[in-house]
Amino acid sequence: MMKKILLLLIFFAFFCFSQTTAKVIGIKDGDTVLVLLGDNIQKTLRLAEVDCPEIGQPFGKNAKQFTSSQIFGKNIEFIETDTDRYSRTIAMIYYDNGKYLSAELIKNGLGWWYYRYSNDENLGVLENEASNNKIGLWSDPNSIPPWEWRKLK
Repeated sequence: MMKKILLLLIFFAFFCFSQTTAKVIGIKDGDTVLVLLGDNIQKTLRLAEVDCPEIGQPFGKNAKQFTSSQIFGKNIEFIETDTDRYSRTIAMIYYDNGKYLSAELIKNGLGWWYYRYSNDENLGVLENEASNNKIGLWSDPNSIPPWEWRKLK
């Protein structure tokens, strides 16, 4: 019986977290992209574990440009993790043989670790390193996390 339960759990985990390949056809902002799936189906992906500055915020355009320079026009692999309140798929995006886009944004000072929705403490380490070295948005002593900035609007 235990063996059957274990096999069922493995199947469920694989089904829920399987990787999908897609081509990036649009960059909406630093943490939201548009991909083309098979059969010409378009899907909006919101990056997991990172929150980039909004376009109207300082470094918002920089984050969008960075995301574009990393993945626009490329084939990526993504793992769906959830759906947000806007019905966008939240996804972990991998490119260039295993680079994790959310980590790259945080490392380059172009996004905050979205710790409310992440257990990956390595992302917090990357954020602290970027902050200590005043990289990207961390060069601005008045930078405001997007979740706080949105409350002000």
